[in-house]
Amino acid sequence: MATVAIAVCMSVLVGSIANIALPTIARDMHVTPADSIWVVNAYQLAVTVSLLPFASIGDIYGHRRVYSLGLALYTLASLICALAPSLPWLVLGRVLQGFGGAGIMSVNGALVRFIFPRAALGRGIGFNAMIVAASSTAGPSVAAAIMSVTSWPWLFALQVPAGVLALWLAHLYLPRTPLAGHPFDPTSALLNAITFGLFITALDGVGRGQGALLVLLELGVSVAIGWVFVQRQFGLAAPMLPVDLFRRPVFALSVATAVCAHAAQMICFVALPFYFQYVDGLSPIQIGVLITPWPAALVVMAPIAGRLADRHSAGLLGGFGLAVMTLGLLLVVALPHPASALNIAWRLVICGIGFGFFQSPNNRLMIASAPRDRAGAGSGVLSTSRLVGQTTGSALVALLFGLTHGGNEGVTRGTTLSVSLAAGFAAVAMVLSSLRVRQPERV
Repeated sequence: MATVAIAVCMSVLVGSIANIALPTIARDMHVTPADSIWVVNAYQLAVTVSLLPFASIGDIYGHRRVYSLGLALYTLASLICALAPSLPWLVLGRVLQGFGGAGIMSVNGALVRFIFPRAALGRGIGFNAMIVAASSTAGPSVAAAIMSVTSWPWLFALQVPAGVLALWLAHLYLPRTPLAGHPFDPTSALLNAITFGLFITALDGVGRGQGALLVLLELGVSVAIGWVFVQRQFGLAAPMLPVDLFRRPVFALSVATAVCAHAAQMICFVALPFYFQYVDGLSPIQIGVLITPWPAALVVMAPIAGRLADRHSAGLLGGFGLAVMTLGLLLVVALPHPASALNIAWRLVICGIGFGFFQSPNNRLMIASAPRDRAGAGSGVLSTSRLVGQTTGSALVALLFGLTHGGNEGVTRGTTLSVSLAAGFAAVAMVLSSLRVRQPERV
C-alpha cells in the first residue's frame, strides 16, 4: 500500500502542479498562454486513450508488471519534463507522463483488491480515496510552496526520487496476480483511443470556444467509432471494454453513478473559483483555502465509508451520501451575497461529506464486481468513468459561462446555473445509486 499510495499521490499531484505553473512556464519558454495549455492537454489525452488498453494488458501480463512499467515510465518522463529545453520537449514529457500515469491508474484498484482480503476490501479502497483527496487538497499549496523558493522544473524533478522509492517498494512487496489466458487486441485499443480521444478533444473544444461545426464533427466521429468499438467487444471472450460486466445492472448503475457524481464535483471545483475571484475579489491563495473544506471533509469520510462498505450496501451508502451532497449543493446555490468564509465553508463540508460517503463504497463495488481474473477491467472502467465525468463537468461549465457573457453579473449567473446543474447531476446519481440496493453485489 505504500508504493500504491506514493504513485497515486504523484499522479494526482501532477495535475494540480501543472495548472499552477502554466503562466510561469509560458513566460519562461516565451510561448503564448494558449500554446502552454498543451502542457495540461497532452497529459489528459494520453491518460484517456490508454487507460482501458493498459487495464487489459494488466489482466493478461500481470497488474504488478504494468504498474511497475507505468511507474518507471512516469518517473523517466518527470525527469524529461524537468530538463525540457523547449515547449515541444515538455509536451513530449507530459505525453509520456500520461501513458505512465495510465499504467498506474489502470491497475491500482486491481492491486488493492489483491492486497486486501475481500472482507476488508472497502478499507483499502477508502484508504486509496483518502490519498487521492489529500493529494488534491495539497496540490496547489505544494506547487505554490515549491515555486516560492525555486523554479518550475523542480515541480517535476522532485517526483523522480519519489518514483524511484515507489519502484523499489513495488519490486519488494507488490503481490503477483493471476494471468488471464486471452491475447491482447490491438484493434480494440486503436478504436478505444479514437473514441475517447475525439470525445475529450470535442469537450475541450467547447471550453476553448472551438467552432460548433468542428465540435459536432468530432463528437459524431467519436460516437460512430465508439459504436464500432462496442460492437466488436460483444464478439470477444474477454473484451477490453467489459460489455459483459455492463450486463450486470449493479455494475452499469455504478458506472453511471460515478460519471454523474464526478461531473457534479468537477462543475463546482471549476465554477466556484471564478465566482470567488471575479465577484468577491479573492486571491488564488484565498480561493484555495476557501475550497479546501470540501476535499478535507472527503479525506475524513473516505476511510470511514470504506469500512462501512465492507458491511453495508454500496447502493444504500452511496444514495445517502449523494442525497447529502445534493443538499449541500442546493445550499451553495442559496448562498447570500456577500457571504462570510464560515458561511461558505460549512456548506462545502456538507458536499464533501456526501461525496465521501458515495466514493469509497462505489469504487469498492465496481472493483469487486469483476471476476478476479478480470480485476484490471473493473479498475480501468473505474478510472475511465471518473475521467469522463470530470471532463464533461468542466466542459459544461465553460459552455454555461460562455452563454452568460462574462462580467460580474454574467459570472454570478454562470456560477448559479453551474452549481444548480451540479445539484441536478448529484440528484440523478442519488437515484441511480439507490436503484442498486436490491441488486446482488457479488459476482
